[in-house]
Amino acid sequence: MSDRSSKPAILDAIRTRVRGAGLRLTAARLSVMQQLMAAKSPLTHAQFADQLTASGYDRATIYRNLVELTEAGIVNRIELGDRVWRYELRAASGAGAAEHPHFVCVDCGEVSCLPTGSVSIKHAAPGKPAAIGQVTQVLLKGHCGHCA
Repeated sequence: MSDRSSKPAILDAIRTRVRGAGLRLTAARLSVMQQLMAAKSPLTHAQFADQLTASGYDRATIYRNLVELTEAGIVNRIELGDRVWRYELRAASGAGAAEHPHFVCVDCGEVSCLPTGSVSIKHAAPGKPAAIGQVTQVLLKGHCGHCA
């Protein structure tokens, strides 16, 4: 499928998700959503700003849109131990669908998304409540293939 034929489908998907969450689809919000859809790993506000300020959007507008998309449940906001918020698109099928583990290289700082179910946490016997509570994020740290 060519890029031209997929672009209207992507725009329709963005329009449906944003409006379905009760938000207006503004030019800035569309640009932020396109960045999220193209990203292979969570992005920081600074990374969004690097890409979108050249298109005429100021940092405050980008941040405000990230916050609104997060509050609407379209975007996950995560912190990976470095006190920097990162944003990633949630899967369209349910609130927990996008919750997946992440890997952070302790040398270069590269962040990678790991497939859902690739890490197993056994915290309670079947039928017994978990003693530690509900796990909401799994973060693995180590040396990536480039730095190892």
